[in-house]
Amino acid sequence: MLTMEEIRELIRLLDDSTLTELELEFEDGKVRLAKRAEVVSYAVPQVAMPVAQAAPAPAAQAAQPTANAAPAAVEDPALHVITSPMVGTFYRAPAPDAPPFVDVGSQIGPKTVVCIIEAMKLMNEIEAEVSGEIVEVLAENGQLVEYGQPLFKVRRT
Repeated sequence: MLTMEEIRELIRLLDDSTLTELELEFEDGKVRLAKRAEVVSYAVPQVAMPVAQAAPAPAAQAAQPTANAAPAAVEDPALHVITSPMVGTFYRAPAPDAPPFVDVGSQIGPKTVVCIIEAMKLMNEIEAEVSGEIVEVLAENGQLVEYGQPLFKVRRT
């Protein structure tokens, strides 16, 4: 079983992260920590930071042959890229047999859930944070995604 100091450290880690819940199982028990709903609402704005996250996409494309790097430089300024706020598994739908949250052509608002990122067995709903139309889905269902990885392109309205 965990000591009180180990539990305090887990609480500190949860407070410093964008996760909303943490559950650990051991042979002799389990620990579940969850943030209050009001804390979750403050964590959501940190999910997609368009200004800070716009830089990684061209950098990743710049590593490709120069023929592919040039189109990235003339990217449409009306497009917004929704990026992953964490490392985890990308899911387009709430369940394997359910339709995707959004598809190409879907109209979205700032609070529209566009996908789920599973991290440490926690399902984190990712909201669009912009209004517009989904023009491209950049990640595959079930794919491991990195922090800052582009997930969707949205044409703002």
